[in-house]
Amino acid sequence: MTSLSSSSRRRALVVGLGVSGIATAIGLRRIGWDPVIVERAPGRRSGGYFVVLFGAGQAAARRLGILDAIPDRSPPSGITYTVDRAGVRKPGLGFGDLPVSPRMMLRGDVERAAFAALPHDVEIRYATTPTRIEQDASGVEVTLEHDGGSVTERFDLVVGADGLRSTVRRLAFGPHDRYLHRLGYMIAATMLPGPVGGLSPHEGASLLEPGRAMWVFPFADHPPTVLFSYRTDDVVGEFTGRPAEQVRAAYGPQPTGRLLGEALDALDAADEFLFDSVEQPRMGAWSHGRVVLVGDSAWCPSLYAAMGISAGLAGADLLGSMLHRHPGDIRGALRAWEAQLRPHMTYYQANGVEQRYFVTPGNQRQIALRPVMARSLRLPVIGNALRSLRGSSKSIRERELDIAYVG
Repeated sequence: MTSLSSSSRRRALVVGLGVSGIATAIGLRRIGWDPVIVERAPGRRSGGYFVVLFGAGQAAARRLGILDAIPDRSPPSGITYTVDRAGVRKPGLGFGDLPVSPRMMLRGDVERAAFAALPHDVEIRYATTPTRIEQDASGVEVTLEHDGGSVTERFDLVVGADGLRSTVRRLAFGPHDRYLHRLGYMIAATMLPGPVGGLSPHEGASLLEPGRAMWVFPFADHPPTVLFSYRTDDVVGEFTGRPAEQVRAAYGPQPTGRLLGEALDALDAADEFLFDSVEQPRMGAWSHGRVVLVGDSAWCPSLYAAMGISAGLAGADLLGSMLHRHPGDIRGALRAWEAQLRPHMTYYQANGVEQRYFVTPGNQRQIALRPVMARSLRLPVIGNALRSLRGSSKSIRERELDIAYVG
């Protein structure tokens, strides 16, 4: 084991080369720090599926200098149908019907834009994982493992941006089961080769049944993606077989029909896909001394809140701002950062729990109400009133979050 001394400039270790990690490094470099990024994967993970970028995320992306490089792939029509297994279509609700119009895109779009904005001299180490984190009043000592060897280095700050099952959180705060709260749902997602179930390229669809749902998300200039979401009482058991087989079993034993059948076949044939449980970290504090968590490591609202990317960018951007405002007082900066951010993330986490029924209805009554809500949006009085709110009546929480970052 080799020990390296700290440099004269402030160094930060950023663990995770995802959107939150890259955005954090950009923000730190902007205020004169030297960030070092470590990533456990052997290379960039630029894939991903449907995400939306709301006002808070767009404002943070603009400040970080990446907004113009993030495409808006929102389909021109924005039409979403509910489709049953018999192929019967009814008016549906999608993200395009929200009063505040988000940008629709792929996670990889945001990652590529952020990575392109990262200064070329920021050090990135792939296939590298922290195995020990210890700190004192003046710094943090981290042991990093790479290719079977290890090196111990000293940093002024360690940032865990390494996702829901964060290694930094486990090493510095405690085991996952102390913080992760399961919502009792599984999700699977993949890219579709093209439209399925007779949909046109710009049409979306949802198939909704009590405790399970499937969504097809169209894009303006890209093949659609599909999301499966279903309730389970045995999360551990869902990880015991092939993911595609587990998903297929969750939607059986009835005949699938064309739309669901083609989507399941696409998942079964996919080389790349997402399959995971839906969980949220619940933490009393996101920092411990000079170690701090950002993004999904700290607050993961869950995909049901649709705020993961926006919250990750906003939190990373604010972290750099607070460290700049509190020079020489890292702990004070982290406390101020969390005090400003936590009310909003608590709100988004609550939305992630409440809005799970928008994505995956819990009973037949919730399903029956969807066509009524969709038709109401198309009535001249109600529909025009809601559309007039787009861009000018963000939720109070989102407006406050935007204001909090000014200056």
